[in-house]
Amino acid sequence: MNQKKAILLGDYTNPPYHPLDAIEHELVEILKDQIKVVATEDYDILQADNLNKINLCISYTDCWNKQVTSGQAAGLLSYVSGGGGLLVLHTGISLQNKYELLQMMGAKFIGHPPFQELNFEIAPAAEHEILDGFEPFTVKDEPYQFEFDPFTEKMVLFEYTYENQRWPAAWVHEYGLGRIVYLMPGHTVAAFQNPIYRRIIQNSAKWLTQ
Repeated sequence: MNQKKAILLGDYTNPPYHPLDAIEHELVEILKDQIKVVATEDYDILQADNLNKINLCISYTDCWNKQVTSGQAAGLLSYVSGGGGLLVLHTGISLQNKYELLQMMGAKFIGHPPFQELNFEIAPAAEHEILDGFEPFTVKDEPYQFEFDPFTEKMVLFEYTYENQRWPAAWVHEYGLGRIVYLMPGHTVAAFQNPIYRRIIQNSAKWLTQ
């Protein structure tokens, strides 16, 4: 049986905040028993003809200062709506710079307080196979904050608390025939080395490629 293949898209060359290099190694290790991860910084991989050859697209893009092209956005939209899986990790939500992709992901990044220790707990009423084996965990990270699109039905999986307010840290939803998972932790390699978070990433990849 042919091994499943994932494309990991990020930035090696002059990333403003989140270089792909070290994160690539962690994700290859985390998913090695499930899916072959191939990393690239060539955003043309998002063209429809390229995405149709893979089982999963993983975004760790650091494109806060630029937009994907209309053709690249159309390719990703077509891929997911046609039944593809999209796993968006931490800075991967920078794809929001293209409005159509912001809508597809279902939330807008609005900023974050300083890097700090965060405690992640399951969201109220959250039930999903991605949460199999989930236990509250703690990592140091950037506490990303979001404004949700009210038109996108989504399930928040787990949250963190900042100044007595709970904020979503992961969510899942379907888009057309496809599936999307967003996971907020991931500013440093240490986040990807947490055993609970590694399990969540594995569960997410499994669900996205079913």
